[in-house]
Amino acid sequence: MVTLVPQSHVVDFARELDVVEDFLARGGFRAAVIGGVALTAYGHPRMTLDLDMVTEVGAQQTLVAFMESQGFETLHRSSGYSNHRHPDRNRGRVDFMYVGGDTTERLFASARTLPGPGGRSIAVPKPEHLIAMKVQAMKDAPERAWQDLVDIAYLFRLDGVNRDEVRRYFETAGLIERWNELTRVR
Repeated sequence: MVTLVPQSHVVDFARELDVVEDFLARGGFRAAVIGGVALTAYGHPRMTLDLDMVTEVGAQQTLVAFMESQGFETLHRSSGYSNHRHPDRNRGRVDFMYVGGDTTERLFASARTLPGPGGRSIAVPKPEHLIAMKVQAMKDAPERAWQDLVDIAYLFRLDGVNRDEVRRYFETAGLIERWNELTRVR
């Protein structure tokens, strides 16, 4: 893969993963990689300039404070998300999704370990859960639909993906027409 970003602007994902995962593990919180880095782990490389992670909702308060202590600026914070950018471009941007309740148990119980940045092993949600996150993102930001559908189409074609489970995510989000587009193209 050819990168068009100058080497001085490439985020060291392995380093950021080590820092964040170490902090979360010390607090007893689980975490998994989502977004572009997770898609790459599943064999669908695409350009990404940020590290996206999911962790438990109970981690948010201390995690946001930790990121700020590391020099990251908090760009956005809500009950389900926080976004952080470091002034050093090599540290980049790190975004978090926070999950709770039954979702937490289902997501982390079915997470897989795959090779990730720097050759280190990373935990990633199963493809169906990554698809659920993409479907929610399309619902929240319809302008993302085309890129998210490309990613979903790739994940959808992986061996063993549960089509019924994926369809339910589209139905729940009120995006059944997008499901129909996805299955027509397949």
